[in-house]
Amino acid sequence: MKFRNFVSAAIPIPLPAIALLMLCCSSLWAQQSQDFGHYRVHYNVINSDLIPAQVAQGYGIKRSSSRALVNITVMNLSAGEPGQAIAAGVATEAVNLTGQRRVVEMREISEPDGGLYYIGELPIHNLDNYNFLVTVNVAGEARPFELQFRQEFYTE
Repeated sequence: MKFRNFVSAAIPIPLPAIALLMLCCSSLWAQQSQDFGHYRVHYNVINSDLIPAQVAQGYGIKRSSSRALVNITVMNLSAGEPGQAIAAGVATEAVNLTGQRRVVEMREISEPDGGLYYIGELPIHNLDNYNFLVTVNVAGEARPFELQFRQEFYTE
């Protein structure tokens, strides 16, 4: 299913929809997460041109097949599933297979309905393969959480 068919351009998309779209649409991209005690860090990276134009505009995201959007959400599971999104310090770094390192500037997005996540953008090329390192600092935790994943990109 193509993303553009999933959401009609004629239907207004509220800004909180980006979190729902990015975290819940497994037919578009796989939901990925890693647990750290009673915390769960959800992460994904997609080509930014998959985001509807009005949503991208509302969040200041540049839509392009040559840009990727990193999305990180930190959930506190102590109250049970699915958990509550919490504030954290999130730092993201991407290294391609030739060793070029990019720091991905992350910014916090706080939704009126309680949604809280971190997004960042980076330039990509067709068949780029990046190793991501995400460091999450949660208040009250002795050490930061670190997760690593690899993503290959396909551009048009």
